[in-house]
Amino acid sequence: MRFSLQVGMCDPDHYLPMAQAAEAAGYHGIAIPDSICYPQEASSKYPYNKDGSREFLESIPFVESLIAVSAMAAVTERIRLATFVYKLAVRQAPVVAKQVQGIQALSGNRFDFGIGISPWEEDFAVCGVPWERRGKRFDEQIDILRGLESGEFFGYQGELLQMPANKMCPVTGTPTPLLIGGHADVALKRAARVGDGWMCAGADLQQLQGFIARINQLREEYGTADRPFRIFTTGQDAFTEEGIHKLEALGVTDVVIGFRNVYEMEADKSLQEKIAMLEWYAGEFIKERA
Repeated sequence: MRFSLQVGMCDPDHYLPMAQAAEAAGYHGIAIPDSICYPQEASSKYPYNKDGSREFLESIPFVESLIAVSAMAAVTERIRLATFVYKLAVRQAPVVAKQVQGIQALSGNRFDFGIGISPWEEDFAVCGVPWERRGKRFDEQIDILRGLESGEFFGYQGELLQMPANKMCPVTGTPTPLLIGGHADVALKRAARVGDGWMCAGADLQQLQGFIARINQLREEYGTADRPFRIFTTGQDAFTEEGIHKLEALGVTDVVIGFRNVYEMEADKSLQEKIAMLEWYAGEFIKERA
């Protein structure tokens, strides 16, 4: 089992010292959430909390996630960094490919790219991207990310996206791990077909067992079962040894540990309190596995 610390949705001054503290404490990674803005009016429902409300996000600060990754990579040496998850579907794939290759070049390939679509139609409206056929657009964006990281001339003619042949420099030559987020069956299919892993935004053990069984079934069907595959989930069940063993038995490879329930509008803690808590968790559950 690998353990990542969630860093984000907090005072921007906390990002860098928390990254350094997590590395010193022995965490394997840092997970950074993503959000672009908070629309004044919205009809979309948030699918990962109990009532679908979004009000818990209104005054929550989000440093743009790739900027946060870059800054934290600059002040650490070994710890991996992952977006959990980046709303790729509302961005321009070639620009994102350039950013990702820059992060990999400067960090020593320490970035795992967790990507998703966004459950909110308002994100698409704000960015001027059509909501319709968003899944197909996302698939084509993944193709473009993969093509441009080769460092060779690459052009693309998809149903929705077209791009003249071009190449990017620098590229590291190491494929960036793409971890697909989402709970819908189409997201599980995408993860099984083209992903290097799947990211779960939160589920109880029974739900998680069902999701993982479905992914394993799909990987057999797609002929991808022999490829390495990581499964990230939130760590509410990872605060006991029994819970960690249950997650491992299900096939979870990575848990994301947080110490604040943002969904319930729990107030943020001081930097000193958060560092003390992450150090406590590492001492209880991580260091004995080193």
